[in-house]
Amino acid sequence: MLDDLKQLIHLQELDTAIDRCRRRIAEIPDAQQALEARVAERTAAVQAVKDRIAATAATRRDIEKEVAAVQTRLSKYKDQLMAVKTNKEYQAMQHEIAAAEGLVRSQEDKLLDLMEVSERETADLKTAEGALKADQAAIAGQQKALGQEKTEQEAALARLAAEREHLTGGISKEALTIFARVAHGRRGIAVAEARDGLCVECHVRLRPQVFNEVRRNEKLIQCDSCTRILYYVPPAPAAASDTSPSQQS
Repeated sequence: MLDDLKQLIHLQELDTAIDRCRRRIAEIPDAQQALEARVAERTAAVQAVKDRIAATAATRRDIEKEVAAVQTRLSKYKDQLMAVKTNKEYQAMQHEIAAAEGLVRSQEDKLLDLMEVSERETADLKTAEGALKADQAAIAGQQKALGQEKTEQEAALARLAAEREHLTGGISKEALTIFARVAHGRRGIAVAEARDGLCVECHVRLRPQVFNEVRRNEKLIQCDSCTRILYYVPPAPAAASDTSPSQQS
């Protein structure tokens, strides 16, 4: 195989690996932010339950204050009942007492309902805090793994870049120029295998004469359709038969 062609194949492998590293390094911050968003969502869920609990507690306090105020009035009404002198005044006071007692009962019923709400909210808080704690532990591990992966990818990128620089020093200027031009116009893929008479990248059939030349791997030949530099991988030799002449009948 032509040395330049062999080196360009390796160069393409390096460029593909470098591109893969760069894309993964670029993806990691988004993955980290997504994990942070999960924690923030869980934290917000916990806070929402706490806010509900606080609102329920505030409502209970307001009702309890109102009940206390009504009970104070009710006590005064009962004291005043002993001092009324006419039947009309007595009936009016009885009406006030009944209304106050009805209001107390109604508010106490609300307090009982709020106690049930508080029990549910306490259970909801426990569930939300448990989910937050579990997520924080899992996400901490995932964040650590992402940080390690980023370090490894950056190290791999540096190694691949150094290997690429060393490799390009042994490739002719003309071959590098063709490679760079084609890679720029073909999303970084400048070299393609020719197989079964086709360019495996653009899937266009090669002219028979061109394919025969490509099979020799003796010079740089570009695909007529996509302009990529073509190479040919000879088929592996067939395995020898395990059956020896002495075993044949």
